[in-house]
Amino acid sequence: MKELKAIINAYDHLNPAKTKAAIATVVRVEGSSYRRTGARMLVMDDGVWVGGISGGCLEGDALKRARLAMAKSQPSLVTYDTTEDDQHQIGVGLGCNGVIDVLLSPLEIGNPNNPVEILKSCMAERRQTHILLTIIGLEDEYNDLRAGSMVRYTGPESLNVFGDRDLQQNIEKTIHNFAQKGRSRPATFGLADGREIEIFIEILPPEVHLVLMGHQYDVLPLARLVKEIGWRATVVANPQKIMQKLSSVADAIVTPAEFDSILIDEHTAIILMSHDFKTDKYNLPKVLKTAAAYIGMLGPRVRSEKIFDELAQEGIKISETDMERIHAPVGLDIGAISPEEIALSIVSEIRAVFSDRSGAALRLRTTPIHERD
Repeated sequence: MKELKAIINAYDHLNPAKTKAAIATVVRVEGSSYRRTGARMLVMDDGVWVGGISGGCLEGDALKRARLAMAKSQPSLVTYDTTEDDQHQIGVGLGCNGVIDVLLSPLEIGNPNNPVEILKSCMAERRQTHILLTIIGLEDEYNDLRAGSMVRYTGPESLNVFGDRDLQQNIEKTIHNFAQKGRSRPATFGLADGREIEIFIEILPPEVHLVLMGHQYDVLPLARLVKEIGWRATVVANPQKIMQKLSSVADAIVTPAEFDSILIDEHTAIILMSHDFKTDKYNLPKVLKTAAAYIGMLGPRVRSEKIFDELAQEGIKISETDMERIHAPVGLDIGAISPEEIALSIVSEIRAVFSDRSGAALRLRTTPIHERD
């Protein structure tokens, strides 16, 4: 998400009178690769690029090909194959052992239908998971669509651009299948005239949102790390008690009285880190009423168990379902000691929970790193 924001920011500062641009998108991966489908980089004709499609081995070649696509005003699809021991193949020697397809699409800057403008519209609506359809392969223009065109799926009516009713139904069925698995990948569909159209179906979830309830010194390194990886950070505290540096890092500073005004959904994690027993005890029932998928409590296990017991004695019983959302003590067991290390432990656990992963060592996995269990 951070990379996508950087691409949009760079795009917004382009001068169409002086600069041409293209977007490079990874639309297919077979085998192993450093980046997965949906990875992007914005390429300018002056040789500057923002983002990335690999660990650095493919960007130079993609830059050259993107500039050629801009010169011709035509999209192109390039395949990088690192499975063969061919020293002339870009990327060989890295040991990735995969095949990567990258779509290079020249941009008509300012056109509301170009891919970056559509991505901007998705970023403005954080509440939902977005589904994007990018045309990869098509021999000729079809219903005003051509390779490189992007369509934002908002329901069956948004597929009307494809014309053919059977095609629309096949696309929608595939979208629901991919969305259930949370996977972005290409799919090929037959057209009524016998041709085929290949579409990259991308599942783009909202950015992760962390709500940090506290004002002590350890909030700052956690907020910094959250922003570094491209998530959103909201701090709930008395503005008069927070340090000035925190104001420049957090996306929002909200007073405890304004808590209900915060947008909290299933992509939100809340951390109780006031370092005050009574405050965390007061806040826990309040955050349990939200849709947050993750609730972390700073401090030792005995402290959180005491909070649970006292709430139960007061008639506030926490259900088994809610207990599954509570992570106390918060974080992964990595031996964290300093505030910065504790922040790493917390963010790592949140990422694992939201990805439905165990947080165990990758060397223990029996399936590919990027595949769901």
